[in-house]
Amino acid sequence: MSEPLGYKPSPLDREAVFYVAGHRGLVGSAIWRKLESEGFGRLIGRTSSELDLTDRDAVFTFFEQNKPRYVALAAAKVGGILANSTFPVDFLSDNLRIQVNVLDAAREYETERLLFLGSSCIYPKFAEQPIKEDSLLTGHLEPTNDAYAVAKIAGIMHIQAVRRQYGLPWISAMPTNLYGPADNFSPSGSHVLPALIRRFDEALTSGASSVTNWGSGSPRREFLHVDDMASACLHLMENYDGPEQVNVGTGADVTIKELAEIVADAVGYVGSIEWDASKPDGTPRKLLDVSRLAAAGWKASIGLEEGIRETVAWFRSNSAQVRN
Repeated sequence: MSEPLGYKPSPLDREAVFYVAGHRGLVGSAIWRKLESEGFGRLIGRTSSELDLTDRDAVFTFFEQNKPRYVALAAAKVGGILANSTFPVDFLSDNLRIQVNVLDAAREYETERLLFLGSSCIYPKFAEQPIKEDSLLTGHLEPTNDAYAVAKIAGIMHIQAVRRQYGLPWISAMPTNLYGPADNFSPSGSHVLPALIRRFDEALTSGASSVTNWGSGSPRREFLHVDDMASACLHLMENYDGPEQVNVGTGADVTIKELAEIVADAVGYVGSIEWDASKPDGTPRKLLDVSRLAAAGWKASIGLEEGIRETVAWFRSNSAQVRN
């Protein structure tokens, strides 16, 4: 078979079996909420204790038993700069196995429509800004998370290979930095925004006069609320088809210093904000070109200040489960 040239995206069948891999994570849980609100009546998900996606036999058995018509592959081993730079083998090995197992099983049991979710870290460290999809594989990766990035690049290539060899209309989406309910607020494993929320909230509670953050605060980052990401995922599955990955973001960015100030304001912290420039900054800037997404008819709707206030509220109301 060849590239699915005759496929035309259309509304998905709300009564079909839809598997959300990673349905308890940040992205997967948001996709689940979105699909429920859109009337999908046969959603299926498994926790990691119920189904180990690195276990190939278990994954194939799951697909044989359930035969999902649609799949959103949001399951992944994720973490911030510290976790990625400390455990590169884990991030490479686990993510490759998860992807290969799920994609191979989905192909074997004829999943019609599949969305693979990656990350903006797939692009070169010094890619021209804003980053277009065709910047992929044009330069060196950011070394602090290159293992994770290589795994995600392999996933994109896998999707393109399935399209060429088997003619299945599968697609890939590359989100910018995501945040929102169900994020990872772990002190050692979280990304920058949830880490800032936890740090400032704890400083407020303890009465600390200052908060010290990693790096210089000068890098620029783009942030997308995970509910917007979920909306974009369904929109792409129903409206886009092509071998190239689609960037998903807002098209706007802020410095980490500006982000810290927004978080401090949302938390209610009024102490001083310090920066430890001896810690790594990571990529100087990551802003995605979202023109392909806009051409497909979608744009973000949740503002950064609004989204951070909502996330702070969620963090506080779920403190028992996120602070362990």
